[in-house]
Amino acid sequence: MSVLRTKPIKDVVAQGAADGTGGRPGLRRRLRAVDLMGFGIGMVIGTGIFTLTGIEAKNHAGPGVVVSFAVAGVVALLAALCYAELASCVPTAGSAYTYAYATMGEIVAWIIGWDLLLEFALGSAVVGRGWSGYLAELLDLPTAWFGEEGSIVNLGAVAIVLILGLVAIVGIRESARVANLLVLVKVAICVFVVVAGLFFVRAANLSPFIPSAEPASSGEDGIRQPVTQAIFGLEPSVFGFAGVLTAAAVVFFAYTGFEAVANLGEETKKPRRDLPLGLLGTLAISTVLYIGVSLVVVGMVPYTEIDEGAPIASAFEAAGARWAANLVSIAAIAGLTSVILVGLVAMGRIGFAIARDGLVPPSIAKVHPRWGTPYRISAIMTVGVALLAGFLPLSALADLVSIGALLAFVLVSVAVPILRRSRPDLTRPFKVPFSPVLPIISALACLYLMLNLSVETWIRFLAWMLLGGLIYFGYGYRRNRLARREHAHPEEPTPIAH
Repeated sequence: MSVLRTKPIKDVVAQGAADGTGGRPGLRRRLRAVDLMGFGIGMVIGTGIFTLTGIEAKNHAGPGVVVSFAVAGVVALLAALCYAELASCVPTAGSAYTYAYATMGEIVAWIIGWDLLLEFALGSAVVGRGWSGYLAELLDLPTAWFGEEGSIVNLGAVAIVLILGLVAIVGIRESARVANLLVLVKVAICVFVVVAGLFFVRAANLSPFIPSAEPASSGEDGIRQPVTQAIFGLEPSVFGFAGVLTAAAVVFFAYTGFEAVANLGEETKKPRRDLPLGLLGTLAISTVLYIGVSLVVVGMVPYTEIDEGAPIASAFEAAGARWAANLVSIAAIAGLTSVILVGLVAMGRIGFAIARDGLVPPSIAKVHPRWGTPYRISAIMTVGVALLAGFLPLSALADLVSIGALLAFVLVSVAVPILRRSRPDLTRPFKVPFSPVLPIISALACLYLMLNLSVETWIRFLAWMLLGGLIYFGYGYRRNRLARREHAHPEEPTPIAH
């Protein structure tokens, strides 16, 4: 048995064709393109714009953080094009995990699936604590139960994760309605921030647009410096164009989550048309809003004085517009709520795909006969995220989520030319232009951003991958569906799994 065995495309397509009707077990097809964009924007616009703008402008890029968001957006768009091609020709749950299983082999699929679980679980937990903090600030709630300092358990974070987990379990349409409502609120307020903030922008705050490079403080050297500086023996520094690229690698966190749209292929009414629309529409709208909001924030307040915790709200407070700051807090709560919801939905679908293939016990992939959702794996994921959100202190973990997403994007980009070569007969409603050049550029760009993250982040990430390897070789390698088929009936075609 080989760790590089691949899953036949016909099995993937057959799994995706099951729609939970006519006695065939499967997920229900209830989503349209607008729902997919609602999920995508709901996941993308959240913690990144409401917190990372201030942190990266103050510590790494200055006003150049606008360029950082643009660079990260272009790289995300390249990856989204690759996702769109694979999602349109192989619409299925699991997205990048399933694409890798069909093109690059089982071990690569496991790595990417394990990696995506890290991205969504950790991201949802951290956002849950951020949601609790914003709510406490807006309603003046006790920090002992809703804050970071002096609290044993963050009840606000636990409560919101459990409530949204229940919404995700009850039904995909219900989740879509909640996500769409929250998206309308926060997009409207983001547009308001850009329009109203323009009246308070001062040209002096935007000069110099990219501050000159300067030596890093003691907290930015050693294992905290970017890998590129450690590899080439460069003196640790911040600001300058290198600082803009470092900030781009971190604010890439703000774009992570759009791949959650690709996880909904089996629940989309017309996946071959609507998945590319959902993916590309999400990135286009989010990038425009990010660039606009970040430009306004660094234009309203000198980058050296930006508040790292709530940069947008504090910028309006500094301008004497307290009422606008309250609106921003409401938008932040709505934004973070939708991020948690979509993250929980995406985790359930990734876990469902992995369990259905037998890499973890398949009994947890059971679909609820009434709700049409993978309720067991969704419940397990919800409880796990609630525990993380309740007891894991909020810290600068955005870079760990970023490295997980970037690795997934590297592998998805590589999968496009591989699948074109191995299965040229597949129908591709959407094609990445200039392939294989563009997918290769996408993979290299994502890899370069990964190398601009800190050595410390890489160490943590490799530790998580090592744990995943132990689980794979301890259970999944010999007990998954392909392994059992090879052992029992080596000459028979792979059975279609539901």
